[in-house]
Formats: sequence, C-alpha cells, structure tokens
Amino acid sequence: MPAAPSTRVQRRPVHGVLLLDKPLGLSSNQALQKAKWLLRAEKAGHTGTLDPMATGVLPLCFGAATKFSALQLDAPKRYEALALLGVTTSTGDAEGDILTCTPVDPAALAPERLAAVAREFTGRIRQVPPMHSALKKDGKALYEYARAGVEVERAPREIEIFELKVALAPASKAQSAIKIEVLCSKGTYIRTLAEDIGLRLGCGAHLIALRRVETGGIGLEHCVTLPELEALSEAGRLERLLPVDALLAGHERITLEAEDAGRFLSGLRRRGPWPDLPAVAVYGEEPPALLGVGHVTAGELIPDRLLSPLEIQQILQEEALPS
Repeated sequence: MPAAPSTRVQRRPVHGVLLLDKPLGLSSNQALQKAKWLLRAEKAGHTGTLDPMATGVLPLCFGAATKFSALQLDAPKRYEALALLGVTTSTGDAEGDILTCTPVDPAALAPERLAAVAREFTGRIRQVPPMHSALKKDGKALYEYARAGVEVERAPREIEIFELKVALAPASKAQSAIKIEVLCSKGTYIRTLAEDIGLRLGCGAHLIALRRVETGGIGLEHCVTLPELEALSEAGRLERLLPVDALLAGHERITLEAEDAGRFLSGLRRRGPWPDLPAVAVYGEEPPALLGVGHVTAGELIPDRLLSPLEIQQILQEEALPS
C-alpha cells in the first residue's frame, strides 16, 4: 500500500520568546525546529548554540523577537559542568577518541589546590578555540577540518571569566572528576576551559556533562521542556511565550507620541530631552506597542532595529485575544 501523505502544518505568525530547557542529544537547531513545529510558527531562531551533549537554558525567538536574538548572544552565561580527570580526548568531551591517560596526583585534588587553579582562570584570559567548533576558517567550519583529520592554526581569543568554582565531584572509585561552576563572557568554550584546568592540574581532563543554567539573567526556573510543551494544548503552548521585549530587560524605555512614533518607525532620527543612552527600547504611546530598539547620542534618538507595521499589528491583535 502507498504511504499515507504527511499532514502539512499550517504556519501562522507567532511573536515572542520561549525559554526552553534543551534536552540532551538534540542540537540547538533540532530543538528549535521541534518547538517551531509545535507552535506552528512561521519564523524562528535561537540565541546561541548549545552542543548536543549540553542541556539547559536556550531562549528561542519567534517572529519579531528574532530581531533581538543577538542581544542574548552577547550576554554573560552561567554553566555547571563535570570534567573527568586523567583522560584527554580528541574533541575535549566524551564523544571523542581517548588521546592520553595520566594518573591523577592526589595532591591536585586538595580543596586549596583546586581553589588556587580557579583563581588562575578567573578574569580576562586567552583561550584557543577547539578544532571541534563552528568557528570558520577560509569559509569552512573548524569541525569540518577536524573530521578530515586536519588541524589548522587558531589564534587565541580573549574572554572573561567573571566567576569560577572548581571542586571535587563524585566519580567511580577508579576515576576522579571535578565540578566546574562558571559565569563567563560570550565566546567561552567550556570544553577548552575544562581541558586547560586539567592541564594545569597535571593530569589532563575532558568534559563529561554540561548544563547552561543561566543566560543574560534568565534562569532554568523559567524554562519549559519539550515534553512539557508537547503535552500542552495549542493555547497553552502560546501562553508559555514571553512578549517580544522580554529580551530587552537591560534597555532604557522611551515612549514616543504618535507623530514621532510614526517617523521613528520609518527609520528617522528624533530629537528629545534624553541623556546619552547606549540601548533603549522605544514604544509608541497610543496604541502602546514596541516599535524597536535604538540608542541616544547628543539628544538624538537613533533607530537600530525596528519592527514592521505588520508585526506590530499582529502583536497587538495577539494581546487583544482573550486568554
């Protein structure tokens, strides 16, 4: 018998932010596509890649919110990780081939030694990106070179570790592991941090678990899992969406009257009694609606990213629907 035709999902405009607790084993894009299908959304994007072996906070942007996804890319992030000591791998994590096995000196596991190493890696440090990463060289991702057995030179990059705790973690009797808690700047590779800490302890290490517990002030307590989302009704799924401006918590708010709002929305600068501000969220007064983001320099409000009139209309219609 011929296979039954697949049901085509009827897409629709959806605007907002979904805070997802990404599961183990899915790429960020696979998790995004699953959520996009569940919401029947037309347009979606995520705010920074988590490896398939990593879990945790992954804000997903839908519709107009995708215009502000880069704000989360730049935000500090907090992780909890486990690293197995004494074993290094080709990828820096449990998915790679074992490269070296080194006995672990018990003195390296002393709390004062782990605290001292944590202090060494706190602050501004330089980190060489791993070969198994999505960074590009000559238009090709580094992991493509790695899969072909080719290692290319990578320049160290400056990152910042704002907070770092390293402590002994439970493991099997034959092996030692450390728990790493870190708050770091964008561009930090936790696999590389674990490898570097292991090297400093004299035995090497590789990452065996990674969980992002916070990004840009957004924590796990606000997140939903894919099974939880799937179990909800269609209306219930939409209720889990935060408004588009949920990503703009660090922006000062400016409200414009109708004439200025219309001109700002067309991309024109507006003059006003505002102090210099690097990041502002701009709203119309009537109807009260987010217009976009910008900055203020020398009394001029300068647009950076704007919503379209259609997006604003759709958001206002969504807000007017009975809950």
